[in-house]
Amino acid sequence: MQFLITGVAGFIGSRVALSLLEGGHRVIGLDNLNEYYSVTLKNERLHQLQAFENFRFEKMDLADHEALLALPERDEIDRVIHLAAQAGVRYSLENPFAYSSSNLTGHLSVLEFCRRAAKAPMLAYASSSSVYGDGAEAPFREDAPVDQPVSLYAATKRADELMSLTYAKLYGIQQVGMRFFTVYGPWGRPDMAYWSFTDRILRGETIRVFNGGQMRRDFTYIDDAVSGVTAIALGNADYSQLPRPHKIYNIGHNQPVQLLDFIGEIERATGVKARMAMEPMQPGDVTETCADITRMKTDYGYDPKVSLGEGIDRFVAWFRTQRVEAGPTPSV
Repeated sequence: MQFLITGVAGFIGSRVALSLLEGGHRVIGLDNLNEYYSVTLKNERLHQLQAFENFRFEKMDLADHEALLALPERDEIDRVIHLAAQAGVRYSLENPFAYSSSNLTGHLSVLEFCRRAAKAPMLAYASSSSVYGDGAEAPFREDAPVDQPVSLYAATKRADELMSLTYAKLYGIQQVGMRFFTVYGPWGRPDMAYWSFTDRILRGETIRVFNGGQMRRDFTYIDDAVSGVTAIALGNADYSQLPRPHKIYNIGHNQPVQLLDFIGEIERATGVKARMAMEPMQPGDVTETCADITRMKTDYGYDPKVSLGEGIDRFVAWFRTQRVEAGPTPSV
């Protein structure tokens, strides 16, 4: 099959592309290579993909919907995996317009692409656990209320889901929304807490621990997240009989971990004791995330394998060989 992957130089996008390329599929990859975090890291991810003859990259900003519609392969695409977005909860507090351009206009551009492409490709797109806000009952089910976002980032991701619901109803575009839960691992994002904590602990610097460490996160190792995305992308599920051919799935681990225990795993893996500064809860943060993955298991056989300890060991081993400076204020 021929896939279009947006955000292909990103963390999840590059790993999904690599998995599909190794499986013999053709991938057209798009990314704007913005400077939210290290462009060098993004180019290194791309370099891995460009070793495959069945990969083509085009630098593109999805807010330019005319450029996307003019893509030469438009009418040959079988599936679209839309992973491009402006990430980061805290970054959205100071840079809100980056989110409207990338997350809202960009998502609408992709919907129009699918609407107008000859094969009417199925669209699998990235949403986020942040849509559940801070009032959902754990573990979070896909049918839980999601009308109380606590950050602009969360609001844009929920808006994307609503736009997709509308296009599914109006034009019959088959779609899957994927709510990711704190994906981590090698080749990840320097703005994420696991990266920043590891970097600072190894340097002997103090790490900032918000809400006194009284937070829980459902950490999902990158290989498990990729297995979920590819199961959806390669699957033969038919949603055409639904009133709106659109479904949402949690992609998480269903094993939430206390933040201080998470830091303890990094201390164990690095062999260095963390110096911690306890700080109050930050605007836009939530106290807990926990994915109910029953729907994903039932429909796609999704079964996350990598424990937090094993995942942190793999990340730290990789990190010691490649040090990239962290970007904006890290988020858990």
